[in-house]
Amino acid sequence: MTAVLPSRRPEWLKVRVVDNESSRAVAALMERKNLHTVCQEARCPNIFECWGVERTATFMLMGDVCTRHCGFCAVAQGTGKPLDPEEPRHVAEAVVALGVRHAVVTSVNRDELADGGAAHFAATIGEIRGLAPGVTVEVLVPDFLGSEEALAAVLHARPEVLNHNTETVERLYRRVRPDARYPRSLELLRRASEFRDRRDPSMKVKSGLMVGLGETLDEILVAMRDIRAAGTDVLTVGQYLPPHERRLRAERYYTPDEFRFLRAEGERLGFSRVESAPLVRSSYHARSALAQSGN
Repeated sequence: MTAVLPSRRPEWLKVRVVDNESSRAVAALMERKNLHTVCQEARCPNIFECWGVERTATFMLMGDVCTRHCGFCAVAQGTGKPLDPEEPRHVAEAVVALGVRHAVVTSVNRDELADGGAAHFAATIGEIRGLAPGVTVEVLVPDFLGSEEALAAVLHARPEVLNHNTETVERLYRRVRPDARYPRSLELLRRASEFRDRRDPSMKVKSGLMVGLGETLDEILVAMRDIRAAGTDVLTVGQYLPPHERRLRAERYYTPDEFRFLRAEGERLGFSRVESAPLVRSSYHARSALAQSGN
């Protein structure tokens, strides 16, 4: 699995820019509501497609500064600001204004908060339910430092999708996610799956992996098996692309055929839906993935 990385990105990693009135309208709405999106903060390669064509955005709660120090992420790192109590309502208002049918909500890590921001997630789900009945909600949550109570607060708000990204293989955690723990992420997925089985059979549990950080194919397959064994329904697999030069470099570019192989392996493992392609990200085509996985 080792190869010399080409100086230029291959054709399958080139992004089509759709900077139009729709994408500018989404940006203006976020600014008016004082909201942040992971689309902007993480420099997602699909932002123009999602904003300019599908008119969807992934809302990022609790500010734009993360308390962790992941080696792959473009989000600013440092001390978080006080939570905005109006943010859950503003997110719901933006959901209504955008006319989305599937709302995706994530956050920075706020490890200094007693519940890691779980109550803020739950409040946001509640506001979306109140202002936009019928809209399905997907939350991409941090690990809450392993707090079962924090996770339960989010689960009891009944999102249609509980997503937590495993991100990488176990061997690379110390370098890629120094403040996280591979077993802790798997335990969160297991707890969410147990809640689904006991209380909410229609809820989907979802996770995602990045490839190209120096892992081997065998390690990816082990991680996929671990994630599935935790009860996860939906898996996303995409190519890691450094957001800027101060973050970890990509060790290699996987080919479309390799992503198709990983999709087939995921389906063989029993995932109800596998999104595996070079530019796949956690919330890419999230609504269609939810629909095709059983909702």
